Amino acid sequence: MNTAKLLVHYPAVPPGFSYGRGIGIAFLDTGIFLHRDFIFPDNRILMFKDFIEHKSSPYDDNGHGTHICGIACGNGSASKGRYAGIAPKSHLIVGKVLDKKGNGSIENVAEGISWILKNARRYNIRILNISIGAQDGVQKAQSLELIHSVETAWDFGLVVVVAAGNNGPKPMSVTAPGISPKVITVGASDDDELIDSHGQHYSHYSGRGPLSSTIIKPDLVAPGSNILSCCHKKSYGQYSYTSRSGTSMATPMVSGAAALLLGMYPKLTNTQVKYRLQHTCTNLGFPPNRQGYGQLDIARLLYD
Repeated sequence: MNTAKLLVHYPAVPPGFSYGRGIGIAFLDTGIFLHRDFIFPDNRILMFKDFIEHKSSPYDDNGHGTHICGIACGNGSASKGRYAGIAPKSHLIVGKVLDKKGNGSIENVAEGISWILKNARRYNIRILNISIGAQDGVQKAQSLELIHSVETAWDFGLVVVVAAGNNGPKPMSVTAPGISPKVITVGASDDDELIDSHGQHYSHYSGRGPLSSTIIKPDLVAPGSNILSCCHKKSYGQYSYTSRSGTSMATPMVSGAAALLLGMYPKLTNTQVKYRLQHTCTNLGFPPNRQGYGQLDIARLLYD
């Protein structure tokens, strides 16, 4: 990941700083490629479950999931540390719930969440990253099912981090499940940058809130435009990196930051993690319906 975009650098870390060691982050996405940044020197992909093709070995036929995992957990091994993710010693638990086109059903996501909860204790899963959202036209009943599933994970005790979606800048454009008041919803702090998505160029894409006059969404923002992370296939026989944009990319930055925090303070509850994330942000001066509490600030999160 292009960590320079965070505009934050770790201060001198204390002896024994874990970088999220042993903290399990679960991802529901398009899968994961066996990139060197996840498997060397130790394979940190503890579990993989394919809800689409029911294959047993990890794979990613789209690339979105691999990119997300790299932002949160990549150790930069293939780039000599240059493109390390936020929590490079955390563990990955990956459910493939989206197909090669990035499409999937709410039923698959719900099934994936149930699978994660069944294995949470075994693999010390503390965080669930969902960089996906319901598309326009999804029936209200299906959106409610998706929201119910993520709130079940939250009530179980997981730190659930979800994307605000890319339907901005109109008000109340945060997508489900990001409209759940319980979970941590992440927007893109730099969506004023022009991005390229499937040949179309646009900006100001990050989903806007609020949910109501009293509930702010998104909860916070992080960089999401033109983020460099792990690619799902090799280039000329070498492990490679690629750039992608969207609130999907901002979300794992927050998941990785949560893993760092739990590595330092493992007894924190998900509610306490959410509070610290919100109240250590840097105010960018944007309206609350755009930035929530502000931009993720890892140094303040860990040391304030």
